[in-house]
Amino acid sequence: MSKVDRRITKSQEAIKKAVTELMTEKSFDDITIQDIADKANVNRGTIYLHFTDKYDLLDKMIEEHMNNLRELCQSASEMTFQEGNYIWFEYFENNKLFFSTMLKSKGAHYFRSRFLELVVQEYKPEVDTTEGKNQGLSEDVILQFFASAIVGTVEWWFKNGMHIPTHVIAEQTGVLLDRNLE
Repeated sequence: MSKVDRRITKSQEAIKKAVTELMTEKSFDDITIQDIADKANVNRGTIYLHFTDKYDLLDKMIEEHMNNLRELCQSASEMTFQEGNYIWFEYFENNKLFFSTMLKSKGAHYFRSRFLELVVQEYKPEVDTTEGKNQGLSEDVILQFFASAIVGTVEWWFKNGMHIPTHVIAEQTGVLLDRNLE
């Protein structure tokens, strides 16, 4: 396995942080590569060395976070919903600038749909419509209901300044999932 040069990693992280910070100041459509370069303290060529354009940069940032959340789900597969939710909400808290910016920005629709899609995929194995509380219900309706609830709760949490501690919101959303998906 080849070792990644720390300068490359540092440049990429500076670029990602710059675009996220710029999105708190203005619309993504109004952000230029030069704006990103100036904010990240790199030259434009450095950005183009790693990304095709600003849209490729944003896509890669979103994909990176979706992959990280997917990995967290896999590592939490033997946990209760409460325990698994804590890992997710801790990740949201640690990446507050990215998630709060993405959920508030004009491009939020694309990000939100990717986030919903991820939640649906990750909860699909947990839904049983053959017996129990959900017997006879549509799996698609159940998945959309819970995915919308989770994404909506995360949005609400960020919009309200994360006023509920991470462990509390994770526990309470986990209790709701445990009640309804078991």
